[in-house]
Amino acid sequence: MHTPDPSSPPPAETFQLLVDAVTDYALYMLDPEGRIVTWNSGAARFKGYAAHEIIGAHFSRFFSAEDQAAGLPERALATAAREGRFEAEGWRIRKDGTRFWAHAILDAIRDAQGALLGFAKITRDITEKRRLEQATYESALQLRMLVQGVRDYAIYMLDTQGRITSWNSGAQAIKGYAQAEVMGRHFSLFYTDEDRARGAPDIALKTALEQGKFEAEAQRVRKDGSPFWAHVLIDPIYDEAGVHIGFAKITRDVSEKKLAEQALRRTQEALLQSQKLQALGELAGGIAHDFNNLMTVMRGSADFLLKQPDLPIEKRTRYLSVMLETAERATSLTSQLLAFARRQPLEPEVLDLSVRLDALGEMLQRTLGSQYQLTLDLAPALWPVEIDPTGLEAALLNAVLNARDAMPSGGNITISTANVRRPEGDGVLLAIRDTGEGIAPETLKRVFEPFFTTKPTGKGTGLGLSQLHGYAVQSGGSARIESRVGEGTCVELWIPRTSKPRLAEAPTEAEVTVPDGLRVLLVEDSEHVRYFAHQLLKDLGCRVYEAPGGNEALALLREHEVDLVFSDIVMPGMSGLELATEVKRIDSAIPVLLASGYSSKQFIPRDEREFPILRKPYKVETLAASISQLVEAGPADA
Repeated sequence: MHTPDPSSPPPAETFQLLVDAVTDYALYMLDPEGRIVTWNSGAARFKGYAAHEIIGAHFSRFFSAEDQAAGLPERALATAAREGRFEAEGWRIRKDGTRFWAHAILDAIRDAQGALLGFAKITRDITEKRRLEQATYESALQLRMLVQGVRDYAIYMLDTQGRITSWNSGAQAIKGYAQAEVMGRHFSLFYTDEDRARGAPDIALKTALEQGKFEAEAQRVRKDGSPFWAHVLIDPIYDEAGVHIGFAKITRDVSEKKLAEQALRRTQEALLQSQKLQALGELAGGIAHDFNNLMTVMRGSADFLLKQPDLPIEKRTRYLSVMLETAERATSLTSQLLAFARRQPLEPEVLDLSVRLDALGEMLQRTLGSQYQLTLDLAPALWPVEIDPTGLEAALLNAVLNARDAMPSGGNITISTANVRRPEGDGVLLAIRDTGEGIAPETLKRVFEPFFTTKPTGKGTGLGLSQLHGYAVQSGGSARIESRVGEGTCVELWIPRTSKPRLAEAPTEAEVTVPDGLRVLLVEDSEHVRYFAHQLLKDLGCRVYEAPGGNEALALLREHEVDLVFSDIVMPGMSGLELATEVKRIDSAIPVLLASGYSSKQFIPRDEREFPILRKPYKVETLAASISQLVEAGPADA
């Protein structure tokens, strides 16, 4: 049996100590009429009354005048007496008249026989809690009003499966659905059939989860079935614990923007087409002008020779030389056109630019004349480059002649080379500088355009700098021009460095001979070109069999023994490449030389060729050199 400690207070006093120690709650008792019987320190703290000031007073004193007038204190006592408990939140009044928001509980106290002895009253000051709740509510209300007030954007939420859980007025305005029509439905409702079939809605949600958001522009479908262009943003939503609870979805109708972009694109395309037509007109006019000049010389010379069969050999030779020079100019013009179009079939070689330019210096000085001083500033130990030497000479000559024309009273031209390192790689810089008049800024912008020239009519084709630019780009490099009015102009070509080794130099054309009696099968669909080639081969001492096409050539090959097949590439029916492959299958010992005018479709880079290719138009020396090299190489090296 437990013996009570005589030093401990009696149970009633212990309970009173416990109640007085609670300062966050007002704990006190009322008699059956509602008068205050007890008072603890918590009640004194936030209601402001000391015990002697309030004991015996009615508890209705803490109610507002409005609540007292409405009979709330009496109703609270009656409810607690009838039901055993009354609980409520509301405004209460402190001693100093200030209000606080209270959470109050009123419990009935009864004896063992059930007689009402009074009430236990517990009150807590929750003003701060209510303030925070009210602020949160107001913030949420403002946010809701904001979202609902936005009509240019569809703003709504999805659950984790993509079902719609909220809907704003903007969504209804853009998509055409009322809130009741979409709540709980999957957002794929707005996608096109094609997008649904490829799983676009699921991809969008997966992307949002993996990357933090999904953003795109695509077509969506309204309630009435009409499509519209939408800018879509989907963000995943997580709760405070980091658990994924859904997605925020924002959609904007950008159909007008798309239509404006399409209209702008159509306008730009129309402008570009107009510019193309203008450029083609200038191109056609320039070609017609220059070729008519060339053909006037050719036709006039040919007519004169035909009408004067007994012309002295010196005069005949002079006319023939003029025709040959004119043909070379026509070939050069064609080459310039191809270079501008970046379709020029280049035959690149590995060479040292300084060495090559040093060899060209004397020829260039003679071309310029005594009024002009040509200076070569060529760097030693220049990095090797892989370029077409013929194209280089044409580009250099064009630049030098342009420089000469910019200095009508004479001047200085400097050609320099240097090794240059650039972000795109190592390369060699070739620069042509003059001390001429310079070019105005508005003109400088157009100097690389075809047939654009500031020279008088009949002076130049307008293809010089465009050919230079096309040659540089096609060689893997770039071209640029700088100029100041009154100070001169500098044209620069940058060509990338190569690691390929230099090849041994081939013998000059003048040294080449063709084995006498060489049996050649000539295949050419053009009758005029075939006749010309036949005569050249006969002059070289060859025995010639000729065919207008591949099938006829194969028939002749079965009837005659030949030492070499010389064929054009582009022919109706069987092409020259197909013929060469068939010849190789029949007899791999027969070498094949192909000829080409080099359209962009038939050009094959040197390092990708299975058969050697001779460029049209060709001279007898060039043809002889190609045949000799091919025959001497033998079938193993051919």
